[in-house]
Amino acid sequence: MKKIIVLLLLVTGLLFANEINFDKNTTGLVRQMKVYKNPQWAAKIELSSGEDIYFISPKSMFEFYLRPAKWPEFNIKSEKDFKKIYVTDYATTKSINAKGAFFVYGSDVTSPAGDDLVPFDSYKNAEEFMKQHNGKRIFGFREVSQGLINWLNDSL
Repeated sequence: MKKIIVLLLLVTGLLFANEINFDKNTTGLVRQMKVYKNPQWAAKIELSSGEDIYFISPKSMFEFYLRPAKWPEFNIKSEKDFKKIYVTDYATTKSINAKGAFFVYGSDVTSPAGDDLVPFDSYKNAEEFMKQHNGKRIFGFREVSQGLINWLNDSL
């Protein structure tokens, strides 16, 4: 019986481990907007310290991830300080691991943060979306640069 309970707890933990859980009071860090108003764009970074940081869009998440020193209160010193990073898959609205996601740049779809990177869990879905919405390019997580984020923000 104990093995079954442990197994159920493990499976439940795995099923809900990728959740971007927020409520009506959750505010995105970068733009100070309520996350619940546009849940299809939500993103979250879990820090090794146990703190969760929420964002209203993938672009906002990358703004923090690429330049965490702008927010010294989080005391980010290295990549090891980031435990998990999630974005919301645009097609399914399920949370996915951002480091394995594919991000469409240059589409005609905008987030609450304006021009943004539209995330997908598969390259095929990203490619289909790109064709349907005039996207320009698909980026992997590691390909997203501060220059790209500046371009999206019109602050070259």
